[in-house]
Amino acid sequence: MTRALRLTDADNIVVAIEAISPGETAGGISAAQRVPRGHKMAIEPIGRDAAIVKYGQVIGFARDDIAPGDWVHEHNVYLHAFDRDYDFGRDARPTAYVTPEKRRSFQGFRRANGKYGTRNYIAILTSVNCSASASRFIADQVTRSGVLDDYPNVDGVISLVHGTGCGLDVDGEAYELLKRTQWGFATNPNIGGVLMVGLGCEAFQIPRWMNTYGIKEDAAFRTLTIQEVGGTRKTVEAGVKAVLEMLPIANAATRSEAPASELMLALQCGGSDGYSGITANPALGMAVDLLVAEGGTAILSETPEIYGAEHLLMRRAEQAAIGEKLAGRIRWWEEYTARHNMEMNNNPSPGNKAGGLTTILEKSLGAAAKGGSTNLTGVFDYAEAVDAKGLVFMDTPGYDPVSATGQVAGGANILCFTTGRGSAFGCKPTPSIKLASNSYIYGQMNEDMDINCGDILDGVTLADKGEEILQRVLAVASGERTKSEALGYGDSEFVPWQVGATM
Repeated sequence: MTRALRLTDADNIVVAIEAISPGETAGGISAAQRVPRGHKMAIEPIGRDAAIVKYGQVIGFARDDIAPGDWVHEHNVYLHAFDRDYDFGRDARPTAYVTPEKRRSFQGFRRANGKYGTRNYIAILTSVNCSASASRFIADQVTRSGVLDDYPNVDGVISLVHGTGCGLDVDGEAYELLKRTQWGFATNPNIGGVLMVGLGCEAFQIPRWMNTYGIKEDAAFRTLTIQEVGGTRKTVEAGVKAVLEMLPIANAATRSEAPASELMLALQCGGSDGYSGITANPALGMAVDLLVAEGGTAILSETPEIYGAEHLLMRRAEQAAIGEKLAGRIRWWEEYTARHNMEMNNNPSPGNKAGGLTTILEKSLGAAAKGGSTNLTGVFDYAEAVDAKGLVFMDTPGYDPVSATGQVAGGANILCFTTGRGSAFGCKPTPSIKLASNSYIYGQMNEDMDINCGDILDGVTLADKGEEILQRVLAVASGERTKSEALGYGDSEFVPWQVGATM
């Protein structure tokens, strides 16, 4: 008998924990054909056009009659629109908070505004792609000089460059997104100093941006404009000088005890597979519940990848207005994809499908499990400052670098990233903890993976794995390095969301 997993009594399929050969028995049913590891097999007859159910929810419909033992995948599954009961707030429940004397803590960098960072970087931001190279030159020159060895409390100097900043409407949505994103990174508690570098003639003017937020230059916030300074070489010289002057200021920050309630955890998944919604994602959801009980915050995102599971989140909304705002974002995405001749089911990706995921509904139901079970306390626009505690949702694309960029701009000071196919991702200035959904990929990419959630299939409970994840979050927040940090990831993953025409 080959092992298989049935998630609820309502399910009419099982998931193959290991590959099933024709004639082998799994879930009490003999396989009619080979079922790859992580893929699905019918355990009861499913008539043509009938619902296919996993996690107790509809993930698609049968193209033709499906017999018990048949492999269930994109060759015999399709999607069509169907009603989902949003019923805002129906499942909202009071949160059981940890009593003050039992609350956990970490060692963080306390900022002037009272927030705590888990890292302490000097960031070189750019107003436009045209100043990207100069910004990289500045960061590289400082790093190669070896001067950072004299400042042990500074985690590094990073250049966060992007491909936009001009050719956009300064009164349009694209400008607003970039404006919020830049401000969010400049004020993220993991940043101890900022140098903003521009060209001078771009649409995204640094003085206008500063005026919007009431920013004044000071010892820890500096700006340079290539055209005013006198060219690239002079800008790099001036930039290096500015960073060297900031280093003693940033280094003055030291770690001190901070309550776990000061953590804002970004939730991401990428390269998902058929196990992600069974192991890594619900285990991370358990950790989220523990963090929320401590008074902390978790940000669930990737709107196209909760499509089909959004009703479950809306039922947990603390207020009807929160559920309605999420519904409004879903409608926006439906209109947006239709306008560009796309569809919401353009996900899963080829890698997701090879790993066993068949439809966006299946992927979304697994992805939403990262959000745990507590109330939904807020819905935020992309890169908007998150000012609510508990589980919140931020509207972002599903593409991981763009989504994580929005979360960090919103204030996330730590990130957990689940993966089944194996994702290589870092997120400076916010450390990224990688959770493997299966033991194979944990072993195959051990230098990239921080935690193995595949042992859940061998009997480790979700609750125990959730506790392990939270303990690692607290350790990383206190300075322990993640695998992606050890590899040097994170400088190239700053990708602001670009919406609208490039002029």
